[in-house]
Amino acid sequence: MRIIALLLALLALTGCESLAARFNPPPDAAQPPPPPPPPPPAPPVDPLAAAGLEKVSFTVSGPLEDAIRMTAASDIAAPLAQVTARLLVWWVDVQRGLRKGDTLDVVFQRVPNREPLVHALRFNSGKNAQEYQAYLYKSEGSRFGRYYDAKGAEVEERLEGGPIDEYEQVTSMLRDGRKHKGVDFKAPVGTPVKIPFDATLTRKNWSFRGNGNCLEFRDRQGRRIVFLHLAEIPHTLRPGQNFKAGQVVAASGNTGRSTAPHLHYQLEAPNGKLLDPFKMHPLFHARLEGAQLAAYQAARDQYDRMISFVPGALPVAAAAAPAAAPATEPSVAAPAAETAPAPPAP
Repeated sequence: MRIIALLLALLALTGCESLAARFNPPPDAAQPPPPPPPPPPAPPVDPLAAAGLEKVSFTVSGPLEDAIRMTAASDIAAPLAQVTARLLVWWVDVQRGLRKGDTLDVVFQRVPNREPLVHALRFNSGKNAQEYQAYLYKSEGSRFGRYYDAKGAEVEERLEGGPIDEYEQVTSMLRDGRKHKGVDFKAPVGTPVKIPFDATLTRKNWSFRGNGNCLEFRDRQGRRIVFLHLAEIPHTLRPGQNFKAGQVVAASGNTGRSTAPHLHYQLEAPNGKLLDPFKMHPLFHARLEGAQLAAYQAARDQYDRMISFVPGALPVAAAAAPAAAPATEPSVAAPAAETAPAPPAP
């Protein structure tokens, strides 16, 4: 009997251990190992550096170049002041209209062996009590990137019935304070040049060393029309020939005293007084619309984030820079009047 009781006790003990193991499995088998810790957050990214761009922000206290020189590297200050002035001139007299306390933010790209390329600019004018913006954007189907304001209107004025339709930028004009005699249009060699008014060809290729290939016309009012730095002029073009407004008479070039392809367009009264083409032609601003405007607004917003970027307050993700037309002219520090000089692409 004792043996039977001992066996029964042993069986009971084994069963309890089995049940205990079933309901209380060993720790290793009870649950899967804990998940690995999450990866650390991505390091913050400088949106300007990610896009290969730089920014200078400064307050005007004297000449524009001096103000830029205080914040930009010495090798970039002069050419950056030059290309910045090309935009400011549409809003204010750069020589007399900048006031102490005006502020500028300029987002730009260094382009080897060329001028720096401005991608975005914000200017607070004390004289005009207004903030201005310019953003570089290349719309679909366009040959060049152009500068637009916050609402999608081109910053530059265009000449209605002007001598050239396809150009990248106006790089010099009578009102920019540089004592230049005409308007310079930055354009590739070979761009068609049209006579803006009914006129007669009076001479060609004089003072070639400075003017390069050139043409002079007189219109019905006796005004003198001059084109300089042209590509080769056909031998069939002779003084005395008459041309109708809008007729192609030549192609832009880079001849004579010129370090970058452009067209020089000059107007004079019969008495020799210089005339401003921007007062002789009707003017208009090209505007983006529809899908092009929506795409531009997205690019503009990305640029605004770059303009507002402050080192030390880095966003987690950087926006890619919107696309603009690549710089096409050589010449980094050449003057814009007689010389003609993006990468984010929407």
